[in-house]
Amino acid sequence: MARENFNDLQVFVAVARERSFTRAAAQLGVSQSALSHTVRGLEERLGVRLLTRTTRSVSMTEAGERLYDTVAPRMQEIEAELVAISDYRDHPAGTIRITTAEHAANSIVWPRLSAILPTYPDLRVELTVDYGLADIVAQRYDIGIRLGGRVANDMIAVPISGPQRMAIVASPAYFVHHVAPQMPTDLAAHNCIGLRLPTHGGLMVWDLQKDGQEANVRVDGQWTFNGSSAMLRATLAGAGLAYLPEDMVLEHVQAGRLRRVMDDWCDQFDGYYAYYPSRRQSSSAMRVVIEALRAAR
Repeated sequence: MARENFNDLQVFVAVARERSFTRAAAQLGVSQSALSHTVRGLEERLGVRLLTRTTRSVSMTEAGERLYDTVAPRMQEIEAELVAISDYRDHPAGTIRITTAEHAANSIVWPRLSAILPTYPDLRVELTVDYGLADIVAQRYDIGIRLGGRVANDMIAVPISGPQRMAIVASPAYFVHHVAPQMPTDLAAHNCIGLRLPTHGGLMVWDLQKDGQEANVRVDGQWTFNGSSAMLRATLAGAGLAYLPEDMVLEHVQAGRLRRVMDDWCDQFDGYYAYYPSRRQSSSAMRVVIEALRAAR
């Protein structure tokens, strides 16, 4: 049956359920003659009579009962689902998929969204930690979170943090046998803990800057990880120097568990942005999540 005849089935179900063209017409807001014409057209296309009409009543034929028993429950399911779908617009519900790096996941996404999710029991968050700069459209993510300079130009980008800063740190035990580096060139003599970036197939470069002078250092060492938490554990254990977000290590520096070096070479850079295609911002779930992420920074 042609797709446009779905409305004809709705008309048939309404008349069969009410056993009356009059009541069905009032329910649907159309004339009785229009309903009668629609049902006759449906019967002609199917080649079988569905309703028996008299001056006093309307009843279903055997074929009509079979069609009604099959179609009516499905119509109800479709109507219920359409109502449920419309709730997504007005009521925060469904799953919001987010991809981001580990640092942003731990320092921004988790604390901010865990605080609001109890208020929205029908809202779910699926968080993927990924350093691969995923194509959020192709991989069906709703939101990507990356540092400002890595946000695609065709996305809506919302700042969710202030400027960020890195720190070069090692444990006091490491410096028992190593002289603290002063310059980027000194790092070549040190056991540096690396971060593997899948998009580049190599290690993260340490981007250093001082007084307008830039140094992009490719470090080397015995340990390489694909996540910042593992790097921090190795650093605390004395495995070498690490280049980590400042807020990850500050507590350990203040407690004396880590020592910071080359602080004057660690300049500020753009903070994190949540980005998404413009068409994704229509749902209330997206609005709730974006507003929570952009909370006071």
